[in-house]
Amino acid sequence: MPLLLRRRLMSVIQRVSPKLSARLHQWLWRRDRRDEYAARLEQEQTRFEGELDIGALPPIFVYWANRHLRPALESFGYSYPEDFYAKSIQAEAARSARPLRMLSVGCGNCDNEVRIAKLLLERGCADWTLVCLDLTAPMLDRGRELATAEGVVDRFEFVAADLTDWRTDERFDVVIANQCLHHILELERVFERISAIMAPDGVFLTSDMIGRNGHMRWPEARELIDRFWEELPKAYRYHRLLRRQENRFQDWDCSITGFEGIRAQDILPLLVQRFDFEFFYAFGNVIDPFVDRGFGPNFDADAEWDRDFIDRVHAADEAAFDAGTIKPTHMIAAMRHRQG
Repeated sequence: MPLLLRRRLMSVIQRVSPKLSARLHQWLWRRDRRDEYAARLEQEQTRFEGELDIGALPPIFVYWANRHLRPALESFGYSYPEDFYAKSIQAEAARSARPLRMLSVGCGNCDNEVRIAKLLLERGCADWTLVCLDLTAPMLDRGRELATAEGVVDRFEFVAADLTDWRTDERFDVVIANQCLHHILELERVFERISAIMAPDGVFLTSDMIGRNGHMRWPEARELIDRFWEELPKAYRYHRLLRRQENRFQDWDCSITGFEGIRAQDILPLLVQRFDFEFFYAFGNVIDPFVDRGFGPNFDADAEWDRDFIDRVHAADEAAFDAGTIKPTHMIAAMRHRQG
């Protein structure tokens, strides 16, 4: 219905019956919300149907992760996110007297799940099954092909569904949400479902982005980014994905279309309300735009100036964390059912 016609109709109804007008307003609001959600969902599925490597990151990210992130994680006994998942699952297997049933929500192409599976088998942990759940069937098809090629498909099950609508009587010993929570609008419902399908003694494992919605920067972080941006050569200020020159850093809201970062800033507070944390490590903020897929490819991971620049940005992040002026934008965590 055209907006002008709707307004005129609502004005007439308001004069005739204010109660009916209020109910109709509520119904229209709910319908508009459903229509917006459906449109965003279609955009999200269309995007990922053709995205073959959703986790591809530039060499400068690898340099930063190995130089700074890995040593920090190793102080807790983990080397990288997949190692965190695998070792956490191994601990569950050692503690449990039953074969593990595991669920990975928002698994995409299952790249992460296949790597975890291979790590587990290489380490002698073999008594488990992994259910991969995702909205986008073509991505699950690619996941099945990858698992087949890597010789682990017999350990996998694939389900094309929305977690909030999916019904199962199973209770899973391990639930994994790897880099998917920041794509979810209905976080409360998803966390309720995870709690409902997780075994009483089960564990919820995640690695995700917890910064500002749409992956935008809070003002205090933006100030630091702008300071470093002034040092960048012009060629380094070209956004490879958006195909535009940003002589001044443009804080783009990624959630305008689809669900990218739609409620990223709500993830951690909602988890704290609903689960008990067994492990939590947070990192990154100002470093993000310099190592991501937009500007990261402009850097040469073998060049001295580039490495020194990334080292200085990382040091600025750490100093600001210590000073309490900014908060991390990424987390790795293990959680249990909330007690009491």
